[in-house]
Amino acid sequence: MNFETLGPHVTNSYVFKGSEKMPFLAPRGVFTANNHLFISDTGRNRVFIWNNIPTSEYQEPDVVLGQLEIEDTGRNSGGSVTASTLHYPSGIWSNGKVLIVGDAWNHRVLIWNTLPTKNGQAADVVLGQADFKSNLTNYKGIGNDPSSQTLNWPYGVFSDGQCLWIADTGNRRILFYNEIPKSNFAKADKVIGKPDFTTRDYENNEPIWPYSVKINSKKQMVVADTQFYRNLIWNNADEAFSKPADILIGQTDFDASGQNQFGLFPSSKSLNWTYDACFYKDGLLVNDTGNSRILWFDKIPTNHNVQATAVIGKRDFKTGSENKETLNGTSSSLYWPFSITTDENNLIIADTGNHRVVITELKV
Repeated sequence: MNFETLGPHVTNSYVFKGSEKMPFLAPRGVFTANNHLFISDTGRNRVFIWNNIPTSEYQEPDVVLGQLEIEDTGRNSGGSVTASTLHYPSGIWSNGKVLIVGDAWNHRVLIWNTLPTKNGQAADVVLGQADFKSNLTNYKGIGNDPSSQTLNWPYGVFSDGQCLWIADTGNRRILFYNEIPKSNFAKADKVIGKPDFTTRDYENNEPIWPYSVKINSKKQMVVADTQFYRNLIWNNADEAFSKPADILIGQTDFDASGQNQFGLFPSSKSLNWTYDACFYKDGLLVNDTGNSRILWFDKIPTNHNVQATAVIGKRDFKTGSENKETLNGTSSSLYWPFSITTDENNLIIADTGNHRVVITELKV
């Protein structure tokens, strides 16, 4: 990879491709905790755990979930859904003790009460389904209304160690639990983006297609709202149950929904298929996935449509995935990065379109 394409705001970059026996295929989820690295190898229906952040291009994982062997890749391990299988895993959260995974295409979230230590280890708790053998949309199948217990394509998960937020993407809402559930099919306590648990219709001032949700130590919340090419910020996550977002990134107001704000190329304000964001120090990093870049705001914006401070993944704010030098040979730069996480000053990027992870150091 030509690391110059990442721009001047990062340094000491390297590529990580996972297991040399069976490398990543479209990894979508990355997360770190206690120096552990967790990666959803989405295209091969696996979640990997490394007990230390890898420092080379290939490193065998300490644990693989969803499969019994590193070389196995089948949907639900090539059979029926169980407590040990995965189908299109995406969002990950851990504090180094508990592990939570959005098992998106099984329409469920899996929880391991203690960090798994064995390949194919069964989850302890399932949300969105009544048991580990069920995996229909909203539990009863397509066409059924959601409830406080059901899920439809849950791509994003986040916890502060006590509460749990789930980006219930297909139901166009975010579910909130006062505590990380200990029992299967637990009911959510509150919902963000809907007036009740059974409504799926949406208004433009609600999360339209929430793909990820993150909360920082100041209780600020950011939601990657993919379908309207925007990120939503609440200054207080507790207010999200009763009011629209305080700040929009990527759009001028709640009525706006333009891809790159209807521009031919991106700008320092626009987004294109945004799938994740990550609080970093006093600011925010936003995955501008469709433009194959990451926008860096050194301070949390206080107004709609604020310009980013810096860009990572492109030479400038006006360069997008469609430009001549980036249209072909995408392995030389980022290509559809889906999620990001930080470990001190290190930025870890799921470079999904290139089937790899990029690890780099932010210049602060």
